[in-house]
This record gives sequence, structure tokens and C-alpha cells, in this order.
Amino acid sequence: MGHQTDTGTDADSATDTDAEERTSAAPWPTGVDDVAAGLRAAQDEIVEQLSDWVRIPSVASQPERTLDVQRSARWLAGAMRAVGLRTEVLDAGGSPAVYGEWLVDPALPTVLVYSHHDVRHAKPEEWVETAPFSPVLRDGRLYGRGASDAKGQVVAHLWGLRAHLGTRDDGRPAVNLKYLVEGEEELGSTHLADLLDSDHERFACDVVVFSDTLQWKAGNPAVVTSMRGMTGGTLTVTGPARDVHSGAASGPAPNPVHALVRVLAAMHDTDGRITIPGFLDDVDELTEERRQELRDLDFDPDVWVERTETTSITGEVGHTVEERLWARPSIEVLTLLAGDPTGFPRAVIPSQATAELSIRTVPGQHVSAVAAQLRAFVAEQMPDGVTHELEIPEESGQDPYVTPSGPALDALVRAIERGHRTETAGRMGNAGGGPAELMGRVLGAPVLFIGTGLPEDHWHASDESVSVQMLLDGAASIAYLLEELGDALR
Repeated sequence: MGHQTDTGTDADSATDTDAEERTSAAPWPTGVDDVAAGLRAAQDEIVEQLSDWVRIPSVASQPERTLDVQRSARWLAGAMRAVGLRTEVLDAGGSPAVYGEWLVDPALPTVLVYSHHDVRHAKPEEWVETAPFSPVLRDGRLYGRGASDAKGQVVAHLWGLRAHLGTRDDGRPAVNLKYLVEGEEELGSTHLADLLDSDHERFACDVVVFSDTLQWKAGNPAVVTSMRGMTGGTLTVTGPARDVHSGAASGPAPNPVHALVRVLAAMHDTDGRITIPGFLDDVDELTEERRQELRDLDFDPDVWVERTETTSITGEVGHTVEERLWARPSIEVLTLLAGDPTGFPRAVIPSQATAELSIRTVPGQHVSAVAAQLRAFVAEQMPDGVTHELEIPEESGQDPYVTPSGPALDALVRAIERGHRTETAGRMGNAGGGPAELMGRVLGAPVLFIGTGLPEDHWHASDESVSVQMLLDGAASIAYLLEELGDALR
């Protein structure tokens, strides 16, 4: 992996010798040494900064947005420099990553912060509050694509660092800092492993702070200690050699839609349990301690349905909703395509039918094994008279991760309680995926999760938004986390 320097400073950054110069561009309210008060005073500036970034449509999945992804990276590099970080824009397979660092002293622990600046594509016709890339503040929420996932989380880190520096007598962080904000997370972080392997010394750290996660509730935070793994699949079934008129061939002609839905329906039994042979065999049993942690959360099913707008609760019988979300695997059908989805129907039996699958895994499972199990199941269940192809991109699959107990996790708990000014509600998981396992394994460091999103933020959907108060509390927690890790890992 190559890199393109965009530092604005001397490239030699082994130790910090110019802290005064660094922080001159990162103002903090004069005379304010209280983190929460300083962030409240800066609220309008925080919202304005995030709004500027949201206006850049950094959709890495759309080739016509390639320049916008590059602009997003350049914008972030400038914002990092304004806080005092030395920055570089790194070439990571076409979607640039942004690297920033502040190395204070080799004797201090090193913290690497991970997040991403690419966003999911949006359907403007489905947005009601505003157009996807025209941010608007309304009722304490900033609306716009990426406001929560994950540009808001990165901005919280920038302001968390400012708040941290504002409380330090020497104007320097309590730890060595490294930031890696990639530009293809929404594509599966395909080139992240190569980027990490390209320069082990650059990314070496004592702990990873992973910020692409949800929180429990506003005013009632929980500590995320696990992340499910994920992979995808595309199942295409072919019947006739071409679309055929149903009036001419209906009855004896093979219908790929029938075959596809039959296989999909067979993946779960009537109790919502996944029926793929061997799929559940590798799932680690929950410890009683973990079960109690999930039970301790103040979970109300009716409130959950209202917050997520899911209308009802389904899933695997015999497991709580919390377990289904964070400790049990899942297979979801995301898209079905066949026939004439738009326009006037032609009354034909389609030649092909396709389904996109999302597979979430939990500790004990691995992408390679799950892929093999799914391929065998589909081959066994597929009826005669049709052919099929199942594509599973194992190279971009992500295995699950659990944060180990220890001083780093204890520091995270203290920081969240200080930042949110309340005891934590307990411990939870992250239902989605991300490259946490990859980073922990390659860098040989524990991964901590800290996020500013909420389930009601509508990630990947229409009218995505972020709570401004969550941004402020998250930034405060980050400020305290740097202090706590400096003490805990020294």
C-alpha cells in the first residue's frame, strides 16, 4: 500500500517537540477546565463542523462519487491538523484512509482510534426530513447521511481530544495517539488488512479504540463488549434458458423463484432456529456472567419496537431479544430480485431469481466454516430442474470479537460513566459487524468499543440522524478515556 503525504508539518514525528505549535490551532474556551461545560459551549461549532462534512457525499460504493470520497479524506485530514495531529492520506485500494498521530513519549501507552468516513448510498426519494447530503438541525438532532454512521463518531473524537487537551496543564495528551479512519468500511474493509500489514510500526499500539458502534439509550449508557462477525452471500437460481410466457409454459416449466424461496424458507424452522446443519454447533455457550450482564439491561420489548420501528419481535424461540441481537447468529434476506420488479408485468416465468443474504456470526464461528456449511445446505435443498450459483466473499468476511477483561476495559467503564455523568446500565453487544477481530489480531492489542449512535438513528436507512447530546456525551467520554487509559496502561 502506498501513501500520499498530506501533513502540513515536518514528516518526522517520532516524539512530540512542538506541542505549543500543535495546540494553537485547537482553541478551547478560555478559563474552562470542565469537559462537559467546554463541549456545551462549543456545541454550535461541533454541529457546524459535522454539517460541513456531511455535505460531502462520500459514497465509496458509487464510482461517480470517487472524487467525493477523496474530498472527504482531505476534509478530515485538515480537521485533524486543526486539533494538532500530524496527518497523511493513505492509498487503500482506491478509497483513501486518513492517518493522524501525536506521539508524545515512547514511554507512554499508545492508543489507536479506528473509524470510517465512507457512507452508505441513499435514496433521496425516501428522505422526509431533508435531502441526504443537506444536513439540517431539528429538535436536537442533526439529519443527514453519515451524521451518525460514522462521521459523527469521528467528530466526537476530534472534540474529545480538544476537551482532553483543554484540561491538561502541559497541553499534551496523556497517551500517544494514532488515528486510522478508513474509506471503504461500507464495502467490507476489503483492503484494510493489506494496509495494516504494509507498515506494522506505524500502526503498532497498546489498545484499539473502535468507534463504529451504537449505544444503549440516551442518558442510560451501556458498555459494548462484543461485536458479531459478518459475511454476505448472493444466491442466484436459473430455470429456463430465457424468460418464457407463463401462458405457453406454466406448469411444467421450472420456476427459479419457487426454488429460491423454498431454499430460503428452509433456512429457519417454525421456532426461528437456523436449520443449516452444523451452523449452530460451533456457537459458544453464553457464560452465566454474560447472561446476567444482558439481563441487567433495562430492556422493554415494547419500547424496543418503538425505538427501532420494527413493529414486532420475532426470532429464535428460547432466547431473549438481547441474546438474539448480540449473542446468537442470524441469517437475513436483504433483497429478492426476479421477474419485472418495475414497469408493467410481462406475464413471464423469469429465467433467474436472486437473493442477497446477510449472515451475522458469534464467538465460536468462523467465516470459512459458515461459508462451507451454507454451500452444502443450498446444494442439498435446491430442487431438481434448476441450477444455482452461491457467491460468498470470504475475503471480506469479518469474524466476531469479544473485548477481554482487564485494565483497559475498566478504564472504558469509568470514562463512559464520567462522560455521561451516570452509572452504566450494564454491558451490551454490537449487533452489526466490523473489522474489530482483524485489528485486534493483527495489532496484538485489545479492542475497546465506544460509540455515539443509537438504534433510532436510522443507520443505512432514510432520515439518518444523530443526537447532539449523544455527540457531546460521547466526546466527553472520549476525553476521559484518554486520561483513564494514560493512568491504567502506564
